[in-house]
Amino acid sequence: MTPIHVTMLGEFSLSFGEYSITEHDNRSRNGWLLLAYILCHQNRPLPQEELIDLLYGDDPKGANPTNALKTALHRVRGLLDQLWPGAGRELIIYQDGGYRWNQTHPLELDINEFDRLCQIVTEDETEALDCYLQALKLYQGEFLNKLSSETWVLPLSAYFHNQAIHVAQKVVPMLTARGQMDEAEAVCRRALVLEPYHEILHCQLMRLLLDQGKQKEVVALYEGLSQRLFDEFGVMPSEEILTLYRESVRTTNTRTLPMDMILDRLKESNSASGALVCEYDYFVVLCRSEARSMARDGKAAHIALISVTDAEDNELAKRSLDRTMDNLEEQIRTNLRRGDALTRCSVSQFLVMLPHANYEDSCMVCRRIIGAFARRYPHSPAKLRFTVQPLEPNL
Repeated sequence: MTPIHVTMLGEFSLSFGEYSITEHDNRSRNGWLLLAYILCHQNRPLPQEELIDLLYGDDPKGANPTNALKTALHRVRGLLDQLWPGAGRELIIYQDGGYRWNQTHPLELDINEFDRLCQIVTEDETEALDCYLQALKLYQGEFLNKLSSETWVLPLSAYFHNQAIHVAQKVVPMLTARGQMDEAEAVCRRALVLEPYHEILHCQLMRLLLDQGKQKEVVALYEGLSQRLFDEFGVMPSEEILTLYRESVRTTNTRTLPMDMILDRLKESNSASGALVCEYDYFVVLCRSEARSMARDGKAAHIALISVTDAEDNELAKRSLDRTMDNLEEQIRTNLRRGDALTRCSVSQFLVMLPHANYEDSCMVCRRIIGAFARRYPHSPAKLRFTVQPLEPNL
């Protein structure tokens, strides 16, 4: 008998021959939920108590949840009748004390085929690659996306999602080894849509782009990732990603540069007073350079950490925090010397490097910054505190 094909990765749909039904054909969420549950548990009868709990939980429909379930089943059967006349009654039957899928009508579930292809075991790498690519083609989206809030859907959705990401990671080096760079890049980019913060995938894509001479794309990829990581989690990309980024920056210039052009590029774009504001990665380099100088000339330098909380030492709401951090950055910059440096090291903290400053002077500078902020923004909900530590010389 011709099987009924069921798609659950992406859009939920059933098709039989030239006829098909999709979750867009019917507005009854409970109907599609009930159908999905029966399909995923096709090998056993489902007691009506289990299905009532599935649909209504602790809030049974009216005084007679059994009738409510029968109404929902009637709608599901009506939906299935679009495959052929009377299909609903044929496909969903009552047997052995529960409702179940009629086993005489075989099913082809995309999730079963996807799982089989992901777990293929073979020593033939070409066969393995073909299976993995078929699996990724089947993964058209999250499992039962419109039902993703259901408790029983969540672990299955996470499982298939992780399978897709794992297979993508295996496929990229296999395609790269065959010189199929464009295909490997496409796999990486598609996987990153599913997992936008996945650092291994970012490393794979950055390496692919570097190998193809696309340094500017690597820079853009890094800048986008670092901004998202900082905005969402207050962290910086991994050292491996930073290494690939630095390599792309070093190799962006493909021609020999004259000294006057290099000196011109080294100049600041403006001559604003106050401290140098830089990215955390460059701040680290500046600190290391200063530590080397300290080992040579014996002069002191200190690092200050300025943190932002609310009055009760809890996190500020995001909107207030963003506004506070922008305002605080300006106050720090303008209250420091041109030889000082600052960077935002987390969503609610700034690091300041104070060369040639002792501990007492460094604390005085931090108090001056906090006082200037309080005078400029007297109604701010933010509370500022600071910590000062000496920068250790690099011996």
